[in-house]
Amino acid sequence: MLSFWDCDPRSRRRNFLQAGSLALGGLQLTNLLQQTAHAAGSSAVVKDKSVIFLFLHGGPGQTETFDPKMTAPVGIQSVTGEVQTKIPGITFGGTFPRLAGLADKLSIVRSFVTGDGNHDIKPIVSRDTLNANLGSLYARVAGTNREGSGIPTNVALFPQAVVHEAQPAVTNFGDFTSTGVLGSGYRPFVPGAQGEAQENMRLQFDRSRLDDRRLLLKSLDAIRRSVDESGALNGLDRIQQQAFDAIVGGVADAFDLSKEDQATVHRYDTAPLMRADDISRKWNNHKNYVDNAQSLGKLLLLARRMCEAGCGFVTVTTNFVWDMHADVNNAGMEEGMRYMGGPLDHALSALIEDIHQRGLDDRIMVLACGEMGRTPRINAGGGRDHWGGLAPLLISGGGLNMGQVIGQSTRDAAEAASNPVRIPNLISTILHTVFDVGQLRLQPGLPRELSQQLVAADPIPGL
Repeated sequence: MLSFWDCDPRSRRRNFLQAGSLALGGLQLTNLLQQTAHAAGSSAVVKDKSVIFLFLHGGPGQTETFDPKMTAPVGIQSVTGEVQTKIPGITFGGTFPRLAGLADKLSIVRSFVTGDGNHDIKPIVSRDTLNANLGSLYARVAGTNREGSGIPTNVALFPQAVVHEAQPAVTNFGDFTSTGVLGSGYRPFVPGAQGEAQENMRLQFDRSRLDDRRLLLKSLDAIRRSVDESGALNGLDRIQQQAFDAIVGGVADAFDLSKEDQATVHRYDTAPLMRADDISRKWNNHKNYVDNAQSLGKLLLLARRMCEAGCGFVTVTTNFVWDMHADVNNAGMEEGMRYMGGPLDHALSALIEDIHQRGLDDRIMVLACGEMGRTPRINAGGGRDHWGGLAPLLISGGGLNMGQVIGQSTRDAAEAASNPVRIPNLISTILHTVFDVGQLRLQPGLPRELSQQLVAADPIPGL
């Protein structure tokens, strides 16, 4: 197959116009940028805030994360022990020493209730989100791309975004790129994975070039030079020019970790913490455990780079690794937290420290939770099973009140002992952080469902 730069100048211009139809999640890029221009009237309601939502797929246990219950009987209390945090009298599970040292920069919700023990992705996509990714709600108001840079405002990062060998994201339990009632134009941009962004790339690349980030970036540089030489940009309107800039400019730079200081890359990197040989191969989930360790830190670094570049909402999801039943697929709590706790502690603490050191803690909000928690009592195999009565929730940054524990749980960590915080409260907290909700309600043209969602619940109290 001939590449873009092997063509004669006339073909280059034709192929560039094809390049302008690169779909960032199902809509032609030029149309995306037109939508952004049309959304300019909503700029008064969009705050200079970004969200990184880390979804811990499979359901992390509340007891081994941020509510260890060491005064409860053995079989209920955390099997990983506890570690004292920076907040007097507050402890975390024993695999989180670095996050414990950053407790003054976090808020932990101990009364978070997801409502059921089903495997799904309900904090990100559910009826409460209008069956759309939360980032798609953001893009519906803020526009799908930042005018001038072309940076997508809504991005979903899976392990394949940074580790090509990683398994495809699990889609059995929900579609992270769903747009619900909003339409496909608001679908998240999914780099380096199996999403539509690759499938709809219209440049004349073979598949191997699309799948290799280094070759793709090299190819984009070559396209820029070729188009400059051919004069293909002459006569294009502003939207088409912006489409080209998005393809070969800011988007490529933001996704290129080689442009990051290598000390920072090392600081985030979780790969050295857990080698494949350190994880028992008896578990069917072995490859997912490996993928998580290889990718988690770099995913969060990439998320921070995207927010700095102008992205408003980044969904980061692990592969399916937090389902710690102690069955043929999954390790039990003690072994599973050895595989999962260290990388999560390392990557999240690196992100939070980095955000604060860069002075971005008022601008970037970080969230981490799963679709449910786990049973208060350890099962016969040493695992914990599905539990919808209580789940862990961590929040940092966004200009919110940090250094606190919100809500209380019962002695056995089975349910909320104070007013429960539910998914609609979490959604409301996010929307109030990124939008001036009072002004947003006055905006014409918003879907009725979205307007209703703005008043569906109060934000989490105390934040």
